[in-house]
Amino acid sequence: MDRRTLLQALGAASLASAPLARAADEVPPPQVGTALTLPDAPLFDGSTFKASAAQGQVVLVYWWASWCPFCGATNPFIQKLWDAQRPRGLLMLGLAVDKRIEDARQYMARRGYTFPTAHHTPAIERVMPRPGKAIPVTCVRGRDGRVVMSEVGQLFEEDVQQIARFL
Repeated sequence: MDRRTLLQALGAASLASAPLARAADEVPPPQVGTALTLPDAPLFDGSTFKASAAQGQVVLVYWWASWCPFCGATNPFIQKLWDAQRPRGLLMLGLAVDKRIEDARQYMARRGYTFPTAHHTPAIERVMPRPGKAIPVTCVRGRDGRVVMSEVGQLFEEDVQQIARFL
């Protein structure tokens, strides 16, 4: 093997392992079957998401950001699910990971989104750490407090509609 080929191979190997090295200190997304502790969280509408009120209920937890194109594609389906399934008992905690809370609030207001959302603050982070850097993250906690669904990345309408099966 000549020197150039060796250097290219070493460079490719180091680039391939870089995400693994970064990911080692990140919190993984919630795993199906694990218990999911919920925080109390002040919501954008002025109300409060109360973890105690979520006991025995199905809860959709959704990490997103106003600047995320994959979130932008998923959010209309999340809103549609919220509108349709809230009367059936679906609870939801959206967690906006924007650096500035106003960016997330304005984004929701411009688009007419009303699904319950809080800013992912350091206080919330202590109870429910943000799972990695990738967003959106969509997680469903079942009535027993354990994760029944966990997805990282954009969801399509049929994927989001499937959340209703957990109710």
